[in-house]
Amino acid sequence: MKRNFFLHALLFLITLATTTFAGAEWRYGRSFFYGLEGFIWPPAITTQEVAGGLVFSLAFLGFLTAHEFGHYLTARFYRVRVTLPYYIPVWLGVTFGIGTMGAFIKIKERIFSRKEFFDIGIAGPLAGFVVALALLGYGFTHLPSMEYLYAIHPNYRAWGENYQAFAYLQPDDLAIGKNLLFWLFEELVADPALLPSRYEIMHYPILFAGFLSLFFTALNLLPIGQLDGGHILYGMMGYERFNRLSPILFTIFVFYAGLGLLPLQVNMEEDWWKWGGYALYLIIVFQPLFPDSRRGLLVAAGVLSGQLAVQAIWPQVQGYNGWLVFGLVLSRALGVFHPPSPNEEPLSRGRLILGWFALVVFVLCFSPAPFIID
Repeated sequence: MKRNFFLHALLFLITLATTTFAGAEWRYGRSFFYGLEGFIWPPAITTQEVAGGLVFSLAFLGFLTAHEFGHYLTARFYRVRVTLPYYIPVWLGVTFGIGTMGAFIKIKERIFSRKEFFDIGIAGPLAGFVVALALLGYGFTHLPSMEYLYAIHPNYRAWGENYQAFAYLQPDDLAIGKNLLFWLFEELVADPALLPSRYEIMHYPILFAGFLSLFFTALNLLPIGQLDGGHILYGMMGYERFNRLSPILFTIFVFYAGLGLLPLQVNMEEDWWKWGGYALYLIIVFQPLFPDSRRGLLVAAGVLSGQLAVQAIWPQVQGYNGWLVFGLVLSRALGVFHPPSPNEEPLSRGRLILGWFALVVFVLCFSPAPFIID
């Protein structure tokens, strides 16, 4: 037991370090580990900059911890054996990572009812959502003056409050996407004179942590397979109806993700690898959905044909191709279907209402294109 606790604590502390360094790099807009001469050791970072990164780290890890302990405490309430959260530290430097791939708990025994699946599944997103609201509320009501942004981008001073008309001309400029809840805070809570561009949110650690909290909440609430949203919808619908709906929702998800990926003007000498690679991807993600491999091939072909038809009718249509990676994870690792439970008794009216509320939370938090590189 002590050994397991040490592992959880060690992973948390490493993740605290990686998210702190990543947060500092996002906040100050530069790398502390790489320079013109390559890797820098020790890193060229001051105590003040570490403290600045720690603001992001504590905010975002606060969200992750609330989410995972929502699951953990509910599982313990039902006397389901479960581990403490495993935090996943990853640091890839500025513009590549946020210091972590999240956290997870491991349930070590079978769950016996739809109610338990529902309660354990919904507790995490709702707990994390409360923290996300607090982060956004604080971040949007405590926006710093323009001097804060000028200290990061001194060249903006010459443009003043009109900097957005001149600053974003590089092909790799990164902006956060849009979701309803973030937009509502921008419109109803923030001071318009202090509101930063969506290209600058990464420099505002509380706001950036809040946006990422919404992103991870929506990701977990996707009503597919054994994601939290899958557990919730399974609890509401039952085994048979959910497992008929889940592959349909997964197909829609992949269909949207792949829109605009392939060029309609085909030059096979240059584009054959795109077509071949994407066709192989579709076969790989749809094959586990059917015991008969031919049906998987037919669905893959249908999705590809449908995407090309949509692009032919609306040439400007563009999905979010980054979701394709998560589609692969869903299909091959997490699973699109949900296992049955011994007790398929329907949920109470109160839990059904709570399930619909979780769907509203998903809609408010979901960004069709969460990160945009112009």
